[in-house]
Amino acid sequence: MGAAVAQVTSLPPSGRDGLAGLLAERTVRSGREIGAGSGVLSGADLLPVLPALRDLLPDGALQRGSVVAAGSWSLLCLALAAGPVAAGAWCVAAGIPEFGVLAAADAGLDPARLLLIPDLGPNWPQAVASLLDGCDLVVLRPPNRPPAQARRKLEAAVRRHGAVLLVAGDWDGAQLRLRIAAQEWTGIGSGHGRLRGRRAQVVADGRGGWSRPQARWLWLPGPDGAVTAVAEEAGESSAAPGSGAEQAKIG
Repeated sequence: MGAAVAQVTSLPPSGRDGLAGLLAERTVRSGREIGAGSGVLSGADLLPVLPALRDLLPDGALQRGSVVAAGSWSLLCLALAAGPVAAGAWCVAAGIPEFGVLAAADAGLDPARLLLIPDLGPNWPQAVASLLDGCDLVVLRPPNRPPAQARRKLEAAVRRHGAVLLVAGDWDGAQLRLRIAAQEWTGIGSGHGRLRGRRAQVVADGRGGWSRPQARWLWLPGPDGAVTAVAEEAGESSAAPGSGAEQAKIG
């Protein structure tokens, strides 16, 4: 783990030119174009995700050129990023100073294909547009609500570069939204025991054919630390939002 973590690149706040230069430098050092790793083709329309998440996404994958809102920063965001990175995509985590590299690695996100920018600076929409030009996937926690004009420019950049913008938070106009509607911790009895895992009901909805909400119970994480689907025999893997199975609601 130590060797992999050592390869993580942390980028300082910078303007568009500075970010572009740093990305280009990283490209030269790696000896290949960013985003051209094994398993991810520059012309492909989809970025693969972990098997547990496929039923929640149109086409069972992340659509290039789209914005996905995944609610507050959580393991769900890491899980959504893990599949594309495992397939060879480069990922930027921007505006998340508390981003945990070890937690990301435990979720299946390869630290060697990860760039970290804790602080995007005051001109963050311009910085994000530069990142979209260089990476397949940008995980963003916006420091504030962008003006409509800035949001539309970023959405245009996402489409133009064929990237995916995964927002840890809300985003008006997102093609797909995911949220944790309920959660249950396992391993604790009546005043005894240790936490072993968390079952979470993830709800997805969006535009077009995905306007009807989809709900799945997932281990986030499971007893072995992995993100997997809750088995049907557990009784709640496909419970719909608002059903009796929904417990421990969170905002």
